[in-house]
Amino acid sequence: MTITADTLEMRHDRRPWLRRLADASEPYLYSAPSLILIIAVMLVPLVVGVSYAFRDIQLLNPFSGGFVGIEHFRELSQDKAFYGALKNTLWWTGASVILQFILGLILALLLDKPFWGRGVIQALVFLPWAVPSFLAGLNWAWLFNPVIGPIPHWLFALGLMSEPGNILSDPQYAMWGPIIANVWWGIPFFAITLLAALQAIPRDLYEAASIDGAGWFQRFWSITLPFLAPTIAITVMLRTVWISNFADLIVVMTGGGPADRTQIVASYIFTQAFRRLDFGYASAIALVLLILLLAYSMLIILLRQSLLAKD
Repeated sequence: MTITADTLEMRHDRRPWLRRLADASEPYLYSAPSLILIIAVMLVPLVVGVSYAFRDIQLLNPFSGGFVGIEHFRELSQDKAFYGALKNTLWWTGASVILQFILGLILALLLDKPFWGRGVIQALVFLPWAVPSFLAGLNWAWLFNPVIGPIPHWLFALGLMSEPGNILSDPQYAMWGPIIANVWWGIPFFAITLLAALQAIPRDLYEAASIDGAGWFQRFWSITLPFLAPTIAITVMLRTVWISNFADLIVVMTGGGPADRTQIVASYIFTQAFRRLDFGYASAIALVLLILLLAYSMLIILLRQSLLAKD
């Protein structure tokens, strides 16, 4: 008796439906551990946190925990401190990202050139990225302290200050302290990513441009920048999201003061959750920040896709 392919297929189809279901789901079972881990570590806390935004969760109130609907969001719409923190977040994020990007790009361009001891210099340049953010904030707070730190005395010697004082206690200049610390801490991220993108650019393009008489700026504008554009878009988007959520330096250096001049939305969430112990209101603020950052990320992605479509 000859067994044809059609006969084998008919026998295959007669298998129990449970066996066929098991065979079909086998590839997904291999990824099940990672999916379960992602759900347990990320999605479950996210859902619980979002649910807190619609409940009255106060640790010092044993009768709290009930459903309050959108009451937290009504309160948030009238919270002047929140709007001040949102304005400070824009200033904190914009200044930090722009300075980190510009200085990181300059550093990457310098490190892209071969010179003696480049490996050692690269290791030293990337060292701030390895320093814990809490320790970095503590060190910079000491540096800005006129009693034990040199920076106020340097600024006084340069004529930028009338007397050695702590700018972290000055409402007019306090935000510059965490911004400077954040720029120092975050430059290596841009330098690393942009340097990797620079080293992937074919050197033949630069040689051909030089033969055609293109100067340094023309080569940078026509070759380097277009090749770096995708990396710049991703790194700027990531750093914007990270810095908007990054409250470590502000909490350590200023605590949001003086007079809330350095309070950003992320540190305001920390204040509401761990100082006022109002987890419901803090979750509502966090949900608003999440929506704003998702809208920003989608805008950047759509803008990048539209530019790629034109090319």
